[in-house]
Amino acid sequence: MKFTHIDDALKKKKGTFNFRGWIKRKRELGDKIFIVLRDATNDLQCVVEKPSAKAGKSAEQLWKTAVTATIESSIYISGKLAKDKRAPNGYELKVSMLEIVELSDDFPIRRDLSESFILDVRHLWLRSAKMTNALKVRDTLFGSLREFMKKENVWEVQAPMFVTGAVEGGSTLFEVPYFGKTAYLTQSSQFYLETFIQSLEKVYTLAPSFRAEKSRTRRHVTEFWHAEGEFAWMNFEEVMDFEERMIKYMIKKIIDKNSRELKFLGRNPQDLKPTLTKKWPRFTYTEILEEAKKKFPKLKYGTDLGEKEEREITKDYKIPIIVTHYPSELKPFYHRSDPKNPKVLLCNDILAPEGYGEIVGSGERCWSKKEIFSRMKAQNIDPEPYRWYVDVRKYGGVQHSGFGMGMERLLTWVCKLPHIKDAIPYPRTMNRLYP
Repeated sequence: MKFTHIDDALKKKKGTFNFRGWIKRKRELGDKIFIVLRDATNDLQCVVEKPSAKAGKSAEQLWKTAVTATIESSIYISGKLAKDKRAPNGYELKVSMLEIVELSDDFPIRRDLSESFILDVRHLWLRSAKMTNALKVRDTLFGSLREFMKKENVWEVQAPMFVTGAVEGGSTLFEVPYFGKTAYLTQSSQFYLETFIQSLEKVYTLAPSFRAEKSRTRRHVTEFWHAEGEFAWMNFEEVMDFEERMIKYMIKKIIDKNSRELKFLGRNPQDLKPTLTKKWPRFTYTEILEEAKKKFPKLKYGTDLGEKEEREITKDYKIPIIVTHYPSELKPFYHRSDPKNPKVLLCNDILAPEGYGEIVGSGERCWSKKEIFSRMKAQNIDPEPYRWYVDVRKYGGVQHSGFGMGMERLLTWVCKLPHIKDAIPYPRTMNRLYP
């Protein structure tokens, strides 16, 4: 038997087709049973009619099977596709054959269930239309990143997940026993990516990162997918231009390929168009701090802008903004000081609009021995554990810049999702390790 996906059949608009999938919904109405079939591409309303007294055994068996079938049962189903304005997508299948592949137990997911329960049955919630549509956009997001990097001649590389030290704050490391020693789950692949630039010049990776942050905001998970790049010979202005081009490329791909999914999730694709056509405004930390002080008068210079501040700053913007030149005490030692003003750094954050906040952190790296040792000393960091990282500067160091982008944060904004947990199949948080 040759099977057709629902979307392919809908494109043909008429004909007799065989489908396989799962029962999303079912209801009996008089002498008809309505089944909503779900497969990876779409949903389709299917109708089984109650046989007359003179009908044959096959018609009677079809009805009995339809009566027996339960929500989420896997089925084979055949019939004639016909136009029907009352059907959800304008077409309906007049069923001539129905076979239950595996009868489902009573499906536990119903309306008005708690968020905690939904997370407990995440392995089943992945079947929901909300998750299915978000996962399709996620696929385009990941694929378009790789497409863009190929167009820019950037090499994809891989770094270890077991590491010996911190890239970000040491308090957010997950300890792992490692054959009598202590290792950590990586917070970032940045340091390893920098070791590739003397051979491949432009590199990136797409891999998980882990942060033991005790945070309950809508944009934090402890395990997330991290797109990171490091680029030899690239200066601060160039890396910001690169990031803007990259994100615009990814969003255009999503608009072109996933408009249907975006609309289902509550995002009007037209609302993303200005992001593609307009130059993103750039503000220094000092400038954006003055903006934030309108809502948070007690903020002082040197205060790190957190989730609530970024939410207020960006909620009225329709396109991302770029915040540059943070005070040196706010960022890790690897960021390069601005030669024109050593009190600030050649670094930036890209903040998504509509209150979503930071999605990218980047900047020019300390690329000379003198600079890296100076920054380490200023932050009371022992250079010995980072000896291999410093070697990048000792043996042919060059000017270079890089970025780190949280893929789920980007997806949360693009899809207009209420929480980052909706952007990742199995979210890991302070209180969530199952399933």
